[in-house]
Amino acid sequence: MKSNLYNLTLALAFLFPPICNAQTAQTDSLKRLLPVVKSDTAKANLYNKISNQFRESNPDSTAYYASVALAFSRKINFEEGIAESFLNTGNSLIILGKYKPALVEFSKAQALYHKLLAADDTNATLKKGLARSYASGGVVYSEQSNYFMALEMYQKALKLYVEIDNKNFISKAYNNIGIVYKSQVNYPKALEYLNKALKIQLENGEQAAAVTYTNIGAIYFEQNQDQKALESYILAKKQFEKGDNLRGFALLKNYLGDYYKREKQFGEAEKSYTESLGMYEKMQNKFGASLALYKLGQLAFDQKNFSAALPLTEKSLAYANEIGSLDQGFHSEQLLSEIYTALNSPDKALLHYKNYVSGRDSIAKMENAKKFAQTEMNFEYKKKEALLEEQNKRHTQLLLFGIFGTLLLLGLILVLYNRMQVKKRLTLQKEVAEYEQKALHLQMNPHFVFNCLSSISSFIVQNGTDSALKYLSKFSKLMRLTLEYSKDSLIPIDKEIESLQNYLELEQLRFHNIFKFTISASDNVEFNMGLPPLLIQPFVENAILHGIVPKETGGKVDVYFDVENDQLICTITDDGIGIEKSKELRQNSVTAHKSMALQITRKRLEIMESATSRAANIEITDRSAFGENGTKVSLKLPVQYIQ
Repeated sequence: MKSNLYNLTLALAFLFPPICNAQTAQTDSLKRLLPVVKSDTAKANLYNKISNQFRESNPDSTAYYASVALAFSRKINFEEGIAESFLNTGNSLIILGKYKPALVEFSKAQALYHKLLAADDTNATLKKGLARSYASGGVVYSEQSNYFMALEMYQKALKLYVEIDNKNFISKAYNNIGIVYKSQVNYPKALEYLNKALKIQLENGEQAAAVTYTNIGAIYFEQNQDQKALESYILAKKQFEKGDNLRGFALLKNYLGDYYKREKQFGEAEKSYTESLGMYEKMQNKFGASLALYKLGQLAFDQKNFSAALPLTEKSLAYANEIGSLDQGFHSEQLLSEIYTALNSPDKALLHYKNYVSGRDSIAKMENAKKFAQTEMNFEYKKKEALLEEQNKRHTQLLLFGIFGTLLLLGLILVLYNRMQVKKRLTLQKEVAEYEQKALHLQMNPHFVFNCLSSISSFIVQNGTDSALKYLSKFSKLMRLTLEYSKDSLIPIDKEIESLQNYLELEQLRFHNIFKFTISASDNVEFNMGLPPLLIQPFVENAILHGIVPKETGGKVDVYFDVENDQLICTITDDGIGIEKSKELRQNSVTAHKSMALQITRKRLEIMESATSRAANIEITDRSAFGENGTKVSLKLPVQYIQ
């Protein structure tokens, strides 16, 4: 009888490494660590390791320790521990024949491993875990005869094992791929992959070589190459005797029973089947036990020992029904029908025959559905291949467009970055200019105060205390205005006029009203226009001290504000002695004062030009060149508004 159980057990024997005494000792050692471990992460890892140790011998223990590991992992959101718990739980479900929930567990594990690898795609431990989840899924699909999906899962696992260069698991993947090809009766391909696996195992001295020898022998047996099959079985037996791979050894015993039965060595066949049954029952593996019991029942029936065949076959059927194995169940039903016919029990024979037909029809429907699904998947696969070629072309085009787009984007980013840098630099330059303007303004303040204090000193000496008090009152008012606006870079024109008014009145008191003054503005001047503080005062001071006072006969100072061509024009005109004559009369100290004020003003105008990107300049004209007396100073400033 050809059963899917063979294929499942072949794959499982390779999916799970053998349990040996050393592993039992390791399990005990791990259990002793449980009271010592403190952190939840370490506990989760330890429980997962213990669960993995039981994967072959006790599926219930595997599931229990996996559930404990899952609880600790979820408590601290330890996603790697959660993924491994899902994997261990799924493997326990495979042994129990619960394939659908097993696939659910493997899918959850795969999703978590993919998430973790997205953040750390070089982690070998994560890749190994993902590969194991694929391989376990492949076992389920293989048992369900979904060979297309089984191959896909095994190939994904193989790719990951190659990436991390894990020779041990590479050989396991080769073995399982070989089993799928064997199930498809593609023996050349099956032998190709099995021999690849065997080569690695022999090089590394792996006990798993025993399972591969068994698989190769089974293929030779199905090809009726009995001698080659026996040679492979003997090599497998020697390997199994060195270790404790009970599952693999049990399967080999079943195969040896088939070989001895074909060779008419019925005593050896019965012995092999019985040994296989004992091993499966020791492992609580009802799949394998059902098959071994069926083999023994069939052997007894063939030898006309119907009374011995009956209980063996009934027990095989009971196990098959318990685990829901339709394939094994309908074969056992058929054999029971034949046994009861031989025992002259037609009613029971008919009952079991009906059950056999029902089971056969159910399996036939399932097989037809699988074949339809397989055909559909093959069609989809070919369609995907055709689409893949087209997608590759599109991918190349998209790649070229992507490169071009990336270069264009980089160019755009570079342009925007440069513009931002230029804007940032200009902003910084503007801020620097403002600070320089304030610094120069602060230089003007002490110069202005010094001159005023000098005037007060002279006034006290010349005019007495009472007049000095009046002078000081006006001076304090001027100082308040000056201090109030000295912190600003711009002040309103009306405040500048008020300050100039106070200053000129002070100077009139000081010099006994020897000069008159006017301050006026055209209608073009708006109230919220601004100009830097103390910009005009030095020129008004020069007009009085160096133009009017030396003249002795008095004079006049006119200050006029106007707007022309988007420029604020301030004109200071006096009818004094003029520039050239003033130079002849001035002393060095006074020259120094004038030179400093003029130098500071020119610097302030330069900074204003830089900050506003508009012209700001000063023109000083000796009116004698036009047949008039005095000096004319014109300040041309960019129009600025107070916010």
